[in-house]
Amino acid sequence: MMEQTKLAKARDYETAFGAQIPPEERPLFHVTPTVGWLNDPNGFSVYQGEYHLFYQYHPYDIHWGPMHWGHMKSRDLIRWERLPAALAPDMEYDQNGVFSGSAAELPDGRQLLMYTGVQGTDNTPACRQTQCLAVGNGVDYEKYEQNPVLTADAIPEPCYAKDFRDPKIWHDPEENCFFAVAGIRMQDESGAVALFSSKDGFHWNYVSILDRSRNQYGRMWECPDFFELDGKAILIVSPQEMRAQGLTFHNGNDVICLMGNYDRAEHQFTRESVSAVDYGLDFYAPQTLKTSDGRRVMIGWMQSWENSHLCRDNARWQGMFTVPRELSLKEGCLIQKPVKELENYRRNPVICRDVPLAPDIRLPGISGRILDLTIDVRPEHETSLESFTIHFAQDESHGTVLHYDVQKGTVCLDRTDSGFRYNIVNRREAPVRDQGGKIRFRILLDRFSAEIFINDGEQAISACIYTPQEADGISFEARGTGRFDAEKYELVL
Repeated sequence: MMEQTKLAKARDYETAFGAQIPPEERPLFHVTPTVGWLNDPNGFSVYQGEYHLFYQYHPYDIHWGPMHWGHMKSRDLIRWERLPAALAPDMEYDQNGVFSGSAAELPDGRQLLMYTGVQGTDNTPACRQTQCLAVGNGVDYEKYEQNPVLTADAIPEPCYAKDFRDPKIWHDPEENCFFAVAGIRMQDESGAVALFSSKDGFHWNYVSILDRSRNQYGRMWECPDFFELDGKAILIVSPQEMRAQGLTFHNGNDVICLMGNYDRAEHQFTRESVSAVDYGLDFYAPQTLKTSDGRRVMIGWMQSWENSHLCRDNARWQGMFTVPRELSLKEGCLIQKPVKELENYRRNPVICRDVPLAPDIRLPGISGRILDLTIDVRPEHETSLESFTIHFAQDESHGTVLHYDVQKGTVCLDRTDSGFRYNIVNRREAPVRDQGGKIRFRILLDRFSAEIFINDGEQAISACIYTPQEADGISFEARGTGRFDAEKYELVL
């Protein structure tokens, strides 16, 4: 009865108050909670031919609180249908939160959810994080009577029971077996990723430690994801307490891509490289799925913990996800592009070709706050361009700036005048490949956010912007000679 009561309360609350939020108070094509707070994406998966997406959820407030799981589904990764809350913290083993996890389809057609249950409050001896299961039909779920199915005691190396979380489950058809990775913290205070296996999805065994930080790349490794991409093994983790390394990583909560090789027989991962996943101001805890046509697609929380408590005026929801991104590899670089399905919603093209570079450029029809804009810059010759700048979400007193410095080989996003009235990080730079001054930007705007993809996805930059919606101007400026093309589409759902 306890489970029915807590979950029913959450569902009743979101039904009553979610409907009161008009569409214009939300982004158009980015996922937001039904009401209240959203953080990590959970259970991003394909189930019975549809995409399912769950999320860390506190429906009763726009700030973090006792974690539930919210739920949505989609046929195309762009247009999402809201479903009732899936899980609530109502058992002894998850009484302090139903934390992050994932989902898979069982052979009998049911959907299996694997999540972290939290017992006790943080920094107390009683705090324990364990891995738990729930089974359902795509709408309603029942927690497994033998929960928890994994505790920190299953790991042979000493680790902290209070830092064992965020299982990512998948089914391996080659081995006819379920696997899961989870983040752990070792006794040296360093993060690591543990691998587990199960023949049926319910009875789990420890397999190996895939990789560990050794206090080089942050401390605790949250939200791990492990998959194969274009012949390479990819391990994506979200380190806490990361230290900056030039432009590649930044302080605080970061996301890194560990690329290498995986020995299936020994279940050992050999790391070859480490790179940043997103160079923006708001990106954390991504999760991936494999589509039926073989694409690896990633979605992330478009927020940073450091400023997540800062909300828009009169907000009734807080937190959103990035647009789903297709992943690939190119010359050892992780490539990210918006999923191709987004192009089905493009309308009213405005195309400008061979625009001469100048100190101040405004183009008819190039404006708006919900759009898909591609800019191709071509210098007159290799040394003729010093810089190129795009201003968007712009009016007389607001604007977000994207600045390309050719000599430094960097692109800088600056949202100082983007509507935040607090002392937060507003500026970050990304390195870009030298192409003799040539560069391509693809910019997605969706009311409260900007996502920038540089040179067909070689870098991604994600950021929240709270500029008034009336600030919809876009302008360009350049130092040097050359030309550029602009291709802009409205996005309509």
